[in-house]
Amino acid sequence: QVQVVESGGGLVQAGASLRLSCAVSGGGFSNYGIGWFRQAPGKEREFVAHSNWNGEITAYADSVKGRFSISRGVAKNGAHLAHLQMNSVKTEDTAVYFCAAEVPPWYCSDSGCYYEHEYDYWGQGTQVTVSS
Repeated sequence: QVQVVESGGGLVQAGASLRLSCAVSGGGFSNYGIGWFRQAPGKEREFVAHSNWNGEITAYADSVKGRFSISRGVAKNGAHLAHLQMNSVKTEDTAVYFCAAEVPPWYCSDSGCYYEHEYDYWGQGTQVTVSS
């Protein structure tokens, strides 16, 4: 069974930086496309960023371009990692951030996976609160 676990959320002031991490493990797949979504109170969940399996192809929502970046790695225990570096955060970035994994075959990774239905496994989310 694939496990998706987010970490790194918290309370930060506007203008500061925060780094979220996502660890994907299990399932026996060679690698994963990984994306980040967020859901603010009273709003629908929205796409934030996506990385293909090796980090060479990335995609971002317009609202975070130039401020957020996604990178890939591998943990010592073999889990596939995706970090979301959030710089110059704004109060409107306040939301629960979800990580999602796309298993092979990667139908959308070459162009970016922007929609929830393109992902196969989801984490429970981590809260990010940006204060003014």
